[in-house]
Amino acid sequence: MVLFGVFFVAPMALIVAYSFWEVRNYNVVHHWTLENYEYFFSVPTYVTTLLDTLWVAALATTLTLTAAFPLVYWLARYVRPSRRRPLLALIIIPFWTSYLLRVTAWTTILGPSGILNKALKAVGLISQPIGFLLYDRPAVILVLVYLYFPYAALTLYAALERFDWRLLNAAMDLGATPRQAVARVLLPQISPGITTAVIFVFVPVLGEYLTPQLIGGTRGVMIGNLVVNFFQGAEYTRGAAVSLLIAAFIGFLLILSRKRLNLTGAPHGA
Repeated sequence: MVLFGVFFVAPMALIVAYSFWEVRNYNVVHHWTLENYEYFFSVPTYVTTLLDTLWVAALATTLTLTAAFPLVYWLARYVRPSRRRPLLALIIIPFWTSYLLRVTAWTTILGPSGILNKALKAVGLISQPIGFLLYDRPAVILVLVYLYFPYAALTLYAALERFDWRLLNAAMDLGATPRQAVARVLLPQISPGITTAVIFVFVPVLGEYLTPQLIGGTRGVMIGNLVVNFFQGAEYTRGAAVSLLIAAFIGFLLILSRKRLNLTGAPHGA
């Protein structure tokens, strides 16, 4: 409880207080006001940035889970148990390197003189470097999918590893196609794992600022970059207000996720 209070409750209480104070001449004044929130929602650019962040996070999460599911499905169902650990280790290997190094490496891959543009030019598909491969939203989403793929893969694998594959075979024996068996039997059974994977990917992506800054440039700004800009400009109270808005949305998402986990985890007939 002491650790919880020192590392969570106290900092959160300080952010809440700062969000209702104001800055005058670069000094925080303990004058309670809603001006920070009113200011945020009165600037269309800030609201647009918030909405852009939500759809980027949602799309990146969807693509990450879509890419991870076939791989872990193959691992859990068709790969021998003795070979699964080495393959899972390959998924975890990116965690052994610096986050900053992994993000920076993509600038050399996607840049105008990067490996991807050179390869496309070598095979004759393009004559000029493709600009949107870097410093734009698609590049940000691509790198976010790469960064958070291991989170989704490991979480989904843990759910699939416990699944009874005889249920899937029984469904197909009763006339279901493989796609119907997966949709009506497999996915409902592992829905808690899917929900957990969504949380593990969506929540950190929502607060990303380094990847949008390095990969997206001015076209890839997300709400995390806005918070950093506020604090760097000594507008601590406005930065705290935006941070609290993000925290409130994440809290709401976690409450919904907990209810879903409780419903899916409840025994039949409960």
